[in-house]
Amino acid sequence: MIHVEILGRKRAQRYAIRRTVIAAWEDIRRQFPDRQVDIIEVKSRPEIEIYTQVVIYPSLVVDEALVCIDRFPRKDEVNHWLRQALERSQILVPEPTGGNNSHLASNVV
Repeated sequence: MIHVEILGRKRAQRYAIRRTVIAAWEDIRRQFPDRQVDIIEVKSRPEIEIYTQVVIYPSLVVDEALVCIDRFPRKDEVNHWLRQALERSQILVPEPTGGNNSHLASNVV
C-alpha cells in the first residue's frame, strides 16, 4: 500500500491535490489492480510542520517522503512519485486480481 499525505490548511487546496492524486492513481491502477493507495489529508499546523515549515501553500508526501512543497503538482508528477513508491517497495509486478477489494482508502486528519 502506498501512503499519501496531502498537507494543507485550506480545504480547496487539499481537494485539488486529492483529485490529482486520484487521477494519477487511476492510471496506475489499471496496470496494478491489486495495489492500494491510502490518502490522508493533514490540515493541522503542528502535523504539517513535521514535514515542512510551509503551511500557507499545499505540499505532498508519498510514503513519508516530502515530494512537493509550496505548489500544486501536475498529474504526471504524481504518477511518477507513485510509481517510484511502488518500485521502492518492490511491488511493481502486477498480480492477478483476487476479488472486489477497494483500491482507494481515504482519511482526513
